[in-house]
Amino acid sequence: QVQLVESGGGLVQAGGTLRLSCAASGLTFTMATMEWFRQAPGKEREFVATIPSSGSNPYYADSVKGRFTISRDNTNKMVYLQMNSLKPDDTAVYYCHAVVKLSMTLNYWGKGTLVTVSS
Repeated sequence: QVQLVESGGGLVQAGGTLRLSCAASGLTFTMATMEWFRQAPGKEREFVATIPSSGSNPYYADSVKGRFTISRDNTNKMVYLQMNSLKPDDTAVYYCHAVVKLSMTLNYWGKGTLVTVSS
C-alpha cells in the first residue's frame, strides 16, 4: 500500500522559512515523479513544484519560483520543499503527490501538512 506522509508544517512569520518533508513507502520511488501541491482556504488545489525521478530540472509555479526549492532523496524515499521568504499568500495545506507512469498513470496523495504564514 502506497503511503505519502508529509511533515514540517507550522506557523511562521512573513519572511521566514520552513522545510516540508514527504516520506514515501510502498512504491518504487525511483519510478515516481514527485510533486507538491497546496490548497488555501476557499481555493482550489494548485500546483507548486515537481521533480522527476532523476532529480534534474525541477519545475515551479510562477508564484513560488525563486523562493521554494524541491529536492528528493531516492535512497531514503524522501522529497522536500524548502520554502524561503514566505508570504501570507503561501498559507495553505501542502500536499505531497506521486505520479507513476506505467501502462496507466497512477496518482498518490498524502494527507497534507498545514503551513500558516502570519503578516
